[in-house]
Amino acid sequence: MKEYKTITQIAGPLVFVSEVSDVGYNEIVEVLLPTGEKRMGQVLEAAKGTAVVQIFGPTAGINTTGTRVRFLGETMHLGVSPDMLGRSFDGLGRPRDGKPPVTAEKRLDVNGSALNPFMRDTPSDFIQTGISTIDGLNTLVRGQKLPIFTASGLPHSQLAVQIARQAKTVSKQKEPFAVVFAAVGITHEESSFFMREFQRSGALERAVLFLNLADDPSVERIITPRLALTTAEYLAYEKDMHVLVIITDMTNYCEALREIAAAREEVPGRRGYPGYMYTDLSSIYERAGRVKGKKGTVTQLGILSMPGDDITHPIPDLTGYITEGQIVLGRDLHRKNLYPPVDVLPCLSRLMNLGIGKERTREDHRGVADQLYAGYATGRDLRSLAAVVGQEALSETDRQYLAFADRFEQRFIKQGASEDRSIEQTLDLGWELLAGLPESELKRVKKEHIEKYGRKFRKDEKKAEKKEESSEKKEEKK
Repeated sequence: MKEYKTITQIAGPLVFVSEVSDVGYNEIVEVLLPTGEKRMGQVLEAAKGTAVVQIFGPTAGINTTGTRVRFLGETMHLGVSPDMLGRSFDGLGRPRDGKPPVTAEKRLDVNGSALNPFMRDTPSDFIQTGISTIDGLNTLVRGQKLPIFTASGLPHSQLAVQIARQAKTVSKQKEPFAVVFAAVGITHEESSFFMREFQRSGALERAVLFLNLADDPSVERIITPRLALTTAEYLAYEKDMHVLVIITDMTNYCEALREIAAAREEVPGRRGYPGYMYTDLSSIYERAGRVKGKKGTVTQLGILSMPGDDITHPIPDLTGYITEGQIVLGRDLHRKNLYPPVDVLPCLSRLMNLGIGKERTREDHRGVADQLYAGYATGRDLRSLAAVVGQEALSETDRQYLAFADRFEQRFIKQGASEDRSIEQTLDLGWELLAGLPESELKRVKKEHIEKYGRKFRKDEKKAEKKEESSEKKEEKK
């Protein structure tokens, strides 16, 4: 442990300490103010005898003469235990529910360690969220990292809580499942909403919450996602649980990165964000996955707000390169009062095929998803055409596609905030909607699947059967 009184500069959340030696990157620092108050910090950079320390808290009261800086010789660690389930913590891992601190079973480095690619196992088996647009068309697979792209004013907080409440594994064996929920830079109103919903629904019993508020120091936002992932890795790889990590909002995390980079006077990259933001984001997203020889899995669902609804903005753009797909919320659907407003056309789950099919979801899953997507895309295109030439100029099949697109939005996309649909209900609903299209248009589903699952929903054939039965009865009477 080394102590210095050589602070040369204070810039925003950063303190520059000179004449230091043997100081490591990410090392934890204790700052002792002249008043006796203690504050914690972390080394951001150490080179040429100077250490740059980011303070977890305000820098008010720190001066260059009477303040002492003590380097503790270790990185930030988090005490973890199964008792963390059902608890809520602040952005630095301190209890915020009024209960005593957790008795740690282990202390783990929050920065994690690089996962050997050879030890990564292929993600498989799906996680049922109870939301049709995700389960049916963009299936979330255990070990996957799948972000949700949203925008200001859209109900992403409500969607995050619904997923956390309803998410479960679906298999013959009962497998332990947990949710680690990290909120980064949220308001007090959002914090109250999250706590109220988790407690009301009983989901808090199997969840661990880390809440970093908007009025907390922005540097804490760098730590909060890492605390959540450290907890998730412990529960998954040492307690054999399947863990879903939900992080909202990653845009606030990136803003904190930009703020710190500006304080360090770094050369800015695209739109003022640091050039290393891709590497920094990957150090978070790549902690999801499956490990060979371990029963547990870590699945990650990051929520980020697209500034200005721009999907080409650096934050969603870089996120898309790292993750395996995206769920996109659409403002047009939200204006139509549809919840959740998931715009399925730009959505993608690259690992979907690994988690669906026979003995996982259902054998017709892939075909139904492709056919629904194709039908909705065709209906959306025909809306633009109908606005120009009018519906009367369209063919009968085109008008059926238009009606299909409307029913798809009102029946498949729209569902209640507490409605939990099983994968069977979602697929049956898909078949019911497809029954409104001519059978000759169903080119992406197998004929045997139509016979097995879709035949019972085809009203025209039911009417024909009833007519045949009635005509047969009339002939018998004659």
